[in-house]
Amino acid sequence: MDFALTEEQEMIKQAARDFARTELLPGVIERDETQTFPAEQVKKLGELGFMGMMVDPEYGGSGLDTLSYVLTMEELSKIDASSSVIVSVNNSLVCWGLETFGSKEQKEKYLKKLASGEIIGAFCLSEPEAGSDATSQKTTAIDKGDHYILNGTKNWITNGNSASVYLVIAQTDVEKGYKGINALIVEKGMPGFEMGPKENKLGIRGSDTHSLIFNDVKIPKENRIGEDGFGFKFAMKTLAGGRIGIAAQALGIAAGAYDLAKEYAKERSAFGTEIINHQAIGFKLADMQTQIQAARYLVYKAAWDKDQGNNYDISGAMAKLYASQIAMETTVEAVQIFGGNGFVKDYHVERLMRDAKITQIYEGTSEIQKMVISRNIAKN
Repeated sequence: MDFALTEEQEMIKQAARDFARTELLPGVIERDETQTFPAEQVKKLGELGFMGMMVDPEYGGSGLDTLSYVLTMEELSKIDASSSVIVSVNNSLVCWGLETFGSKEQKEKYLKKLASGEIIGAFCLSEPEAGSDATSQKTTAIDKGDHYILNGTKNWITNGNSASVYLVIAQTDVEKGYKGINALIVEKGMPGFEMGPKENKLGIRGSDTHSLIFNDVKIPKENRIGEDGFGFKFAMKTLAGGRIGIAAQALGIAAGAYDLAKEYAKERSAFGTEIINHQAIGFKLADMQTQIQAARYLVYKAAWDKDQGNNYDISGAMAKLYASQIAMETTVEAVQIFGGNGFVKDYHVERLMRDAKITQIYEGTSEIQKMVISRNIAKN
């Protein structure tokens, strides 16, 4: 067992930390307050190679491993989870899905621009009646020979209005059930593709989340990813890796809240000494650090499994389940350590607490992760 990072991984981690502190931290409270998409920051992330980290350099990516990506997600999420989820979706769901399952023509046309950050992408699975139950797709893609006609609505789409390329999961043959689902590449501006309202969210408010509406959108056959009926498998395989990215986001949110709470406890005095010297606060910090370290090793193990070519369904589910739980617990305790100041936006921890909640919901709720893990237990 080797817990040491390589020199390259340490450099990437430091680069992500420096970027978060110098580029994301200024204005992060205001972006949250005004629900402003961090367009300038995302452009710089692309220029630094953070938007296509695991993509082969042949297609404009950085050619890095999953652990490097996880390290980056952790550092960015300590400061700004709204920005990190944009990075996560573009890397884990859109770029990885296209590189792994797309045709050479699709990679040439779309992946190069996505990996370089010239454009960003969105992954469109959830619907008003198909959240956790991804098999219940109501969006339809009717086969018309050389093209599909796409109709339906997608909900809670990250990068909804900022993306240029959308990977849309739709039902082609109802009688085949999940085996009749396809994944289609949809471009912004295609006739009949309309943007729904922007969601007013509890957390990650700088990330733009929209509904998408498709009215008789004509999608060329060459925009289908994989063979006919591959869409559901495509979604599940892609989400399995995406969960590792969200687990890293949850880890970063927890670690960021802990860092703030620790520094505050060293500076704030009560009853004649810094509050870190009071057992009530010291024990909270001890629990927080221990739980964060446990979550970190679960997340790193899932990333390692992916890099080694091992099955990472269970390790990814465990990492997301536990890291998201610790993100919630740690941020709540951080607010408590700050006391009244923790309830004030200027101190950041209340925002981290709001951001933490979504990590228990998107890319598979905690209940879904438990289903994945428990079914594996039953089989083995």
